[in-house]
Amino acid sequence: MHFLESLVAKDLEAGKINKVVTRFPPEPNGYLHVGHAKSICLNFGLAQRFGGDCHLRFDDTNPEKESDEFIQAIQADVRWLGFEWAGDVRYASSYFQQLYDWACYLIDQGLAYVCDLSAEEARTYRGTLTEPGRNSPYRERSVEENRALFASMRAGEFEDGAKVLRAKIDMASPNMNLRDPILYRIRRVVHHQTGSEWVIYPTYDFAHGQGDAIEGITHSICSLEFEDHRPLYDWFINNLPVPSEPHQYEFGRLNLNYTVTSKRKLKQLVDEGVVAGWDDPRMPTIAGMRRRGYSPAAIRTFCDMIGVTRSDGTVDVAMLEHAVRDDLNNNAPRAMAVLNPLTVTLTNLSEDHKEIVMSPNHPQNEALGERELVFTQQVVIDADDFREEANKKFKRLVLGKRVRLRNAYVIEAYDVIKDAEGQVVEVLAKVIENTVGADPEDGIKPKGVIQWVSKSEGGRATIRLYDRLFTQAEPEADGDFMAVVNPNSLVVIERAYVEPSLLAATPEQAFQFEREGYFVADRFDHSAGAPVFNRTIGLRDTWQEGA
Repeated sequence: MHFLESLVAKDLEAGKINKVVTRFPPEPNGYLHVGHAKSICLNFGLAQRFGGDCHLRFDDTNPEKESDEFIQAIQADVRWLGFEWAGDVRYASSYFQQLYDWACYLIDQGLAYVCDLSAEEARTYRGTLTEPGRNSPYRERSVEENRALFASMRAGEFEDGAKVLRAKIDMASPNMNLRDPILYRIRRVVHHQTGSEWVIYPTYDFAHGQGDAIEGITHSICSLEFEDHRPLYDWFINNLPVPSEPHQYEFGRLNLNYTVTSKRKLKQLVDEGVVAGWDDPRMPTIAGMRRRGYSPAAIRTFCDMIGVTRSDGTVDVAMLEHAVRDDLNNNAPRAMAVLNPLTVTLTNLSEDHKEIVMSPNHPQNEALGERELVFTQQVVIDADDFREEANKKFKRLVLGKRVRLRNAYVIEAYDVIKDAEGQVVEVLAKVIENTVGADPEDGIKPKGVIQWVSKSEGGRATIRLYDRLFTQAEPEADGDFMAVVNPNSLVVIERAYVEPSLLAATPEQAFQFEREGYFVADRFDHSAGAPVFNRTIGLRDTWQEGA
């Protein structure tokens, strides 16, 4: 039981609350990333564990950067991870009138004032971490003047940036967030929910806690970056006639190595064409991980593995990859694909030879059943699985030697056909009879087992080999994360061969390609006529092996 679970349990036991109500409150200004996945699992998980509710609320106070695209994507992400919110989707913008009324209440109590300082002047007056701020020359305006000016702001009588409404707290506070923070700004921006109804918008700090109070949130859980904002959160709750008194608690945010999660930097990767979009499989967004082939179960397992603490830290991305690999190893059916095809002609079979051989879909999970493979005179193998000559360490196909084709016959290569440049384009081999599921009767055993696909019965597919997006564990260490983008983070193979069962794969269906790794049928680009598979992850952690 982590510290937040203990805290909630104590509150329930003490009768401090009757029902747990949490919330997940993203700003709809980008796609959710892996750090948000931890917050989703935490907030929804707490509600589930204690029989409470979790709200999905969009804190949409900055319409310049927000859009309905992000709202729809976030809802899809939450549902895909396996959670459902209580009631309807909620919006901070639904509370704009109440927030305006409460701002007027603060003015009436002498706790808020309209300030005319420019942004640059306000920064000067604010002070520094070692020096106190100075009171604005507009701080002592009368209640009546502030009321009239705020109403004029609401009516659109001033230009953007001409005035702001500030809370009157303490310009000498060591906590910079308490130095008369801004409550409202003038912004003539069409809002995705309220249209042109408002020309002033509340700040996140003012809207967030009051949204919690309106919704009866009992535990407002934030990442540690909001710890310094908690005194301001409490100040608003204590000084407004809110219907409930929520409390804020903080936990350590999720940071992964080889990853950036800043929305601004993720947007830069998208805008500069480094990736193909927010859902590019190399992105740490939930949509990207989904398209990469990560399962919701694997992500939830990873969030459980890293736990919930009161301190920030960086988690090795290998932990996430381990959770993904373990999930796929247990649940992904096996199939065969040849990424670098080389034709093998089995000369002791007729051209029209077609023979069914059976193959298990999972070596340890009989419940996944088996499938039919068609064995024909011509098959393709991976070119790296053949050598004209090789030492004893090479356990694949060599001229004069034998190898087993997975779940099928043992074959023996005896000659090659080369093109004008001297490259091998075809291997001539013969089938060793009676070797399906059995060793050769002459006692000469094969050197290894390789994957194969019937050249006539299989089909062509596009294979995208994805890898980590950055070459350094700390992409931002030297300041320019764009300088350490991995140039080999995506390799596209246009004409691989895949076995017939893969031609019928449905979007988002995952497989282990024998000896190649785990792959998923792309959720958007894949179709029966033009299959596209994304590599989710390799069979082993090659980054650790190469370290």
